[in-house]
Amino acid sequence: MNAPINNVAETLRLLKEAMAAPNNDILNSALAKAWVQPGSAVSGLNAYSLEAPAKLLYPVITPLRNSIPRVTGGVGIQANWRAITGINTGSLAIGVSEGNRGGVQASSTADYFAAFRGIGMEDYVTFEAQYAGQTFDDVRARAVQGLLRGLMIGEEKVLLGGNTSLALGTTPTPTAVGAITGGSLAAATYSVICVALTLDAMLTGSVAGGIRAAVTRPNADGTSDTYGGGSAKKSVAASATVASGSAGSIAASVAAVNGAVGYAWFWGASGSEVLGAITSINSIVITATAAGTQTAASLGTNDNSQNGLVFDGLLTQAFKPGSGAYILVQPTGTIGAGTPLTSDNAGGIVEFDKVLQALWDNYRLSPSKIWVASQEMNNVGKKILAAPSTAAQRFVFNAEQGMIAGGVAVRSYLNKFTMEGMKEIPIGIHPNLTPGTVLFDTEELPYPLSNVASVRRVLCRQDYYQLEWPLKTRKYEYGVYADEVLQHYFPPSMAVITNIANG
Repeated sequence: MNAPINNVAETLRLLKEAMAAPNNDILNSALAKAWVQPGSAVSGLNAYSLEAPAKLLYPVITPLRNSIPRVTGGVGIQANWRAITGINTGSLAIGVSEGNRGGVQASSTADYFAAFRGIGMEDYVTFEAQYAGQTFDDVRARAVQGLLRGLMIGEEKVLLGGNTSLALGTTPTPTAVGAITGGSLAAATYSVICVALTLDAMLTGSVAGGIRAAVTRPNADGTSDTYGGGSAKKSVAASATVASGSAGSIAASVAAVNGAVGYAWFWGASGSEVLGAITSINSIVITATAAGTQTAASLGTNDNSQNGLVFDGLLTQAFKPGSGAYILVQPTGTIGAGTPLTSDNAGGIVEFDKVLQALWDNYRLSPSKIWVASQEMNNVGKKILAAPSTAAQRFVFNAEQGMIAGGVAVRSYLNKFTMEGMKEIPIGIHPNLTPGTVLFDTEELPYPLSNVASVRRVLCRQDYYQLEWPLKTRKYEYGVYADEVLQHYFPPSMAVITNIANG
């Protein structure tokens, strides 16, 4: 061990030697140090440039929640209302003879009710998370802010497709036919099972992750709730045989199910069917072994299409039998390809005009919004601009420098079935609407003497509120809740087109 340096003279001598002989071993001693930029942002003597606060880079797109009026004053366990839906329903003649009174008109009424449901989410912040975030961000405030926004996003999905009352029942038995060409299936007898899906199941399901049957959710207080994940009772298995070879395929279809916006398909050996596809139409061409891992047997034997913890959304209120809403189901068409929207070759869409004419003929109204998925937005433009309908279009070009842009977008659809002669209906992409379904929504009744200011509203027993729960561990616990129901005073003012193929 080197002897310690005990005096200034010795220290100066060593320093002079190091400066005079930079290439000797002293250069590698503790007296020498090279300072270079660290190779990592989190190592060395390196300032860490972190912008505060955290950036909120997630979408909060809630068009229905933003536009549907919210009112307080709800009481009891459900909202109840009665409507007069028609006067002089017997088309009584109004002529009267001299000295006599007129006939007595008949009127029609309908009773409605919708049960209130609580909605809410929870989050927590540990003491350590709060300490660590000081001078950078308010972690507790971010937790509550995220809860409110997350609740609104979830509420939007319920407003569109929540389903507490419409049971899809048992999915019909598929029709399945094997072929020796068209795919890579080996010669064998295959079993095919289909499961109809609600909007909720379509939004949460995937081939890799499976579809949801009964869901048991653990709660923040240690309890749990069980609800239906949006899948109907699975069908009886259909059998199809690939006679020979290793290039086989199976064409399968099922009768369309009211209330379904998609279908899950399981296939394989009998008793071992595995999820292989989820479609937005009621048919499929099976060309290969199922790629998923969820088995049809794991779904059990129950109908799990209803969720008793939420209220009925717009789609469900339209689909419910007796609602009066106009439901147009596209034909099965070619197996696996389906039936897309149809151009009328005059700048319009056959199915859209059929819906709009029915709404006028039956109820003398026009919808105010057409909601579509991105797939249908793309296809609507193609149908409207399809040849020879382009002869009916007029384009205005701006020849100024830099004013020419590519692409054509359809922003609205012209309804010719109105008292005014025509009405422009905006078309919007809804973030939660799945491909294959179009919703025609009416926000106001066009009847001058109607006492219904808005045809639908959210009635709250308690609007959004925040809870900070008492401390029981070293973490702050928060909940954001509301208690409400969606009232639709006139479901016949809605219309839905389903089972639309891409194309």
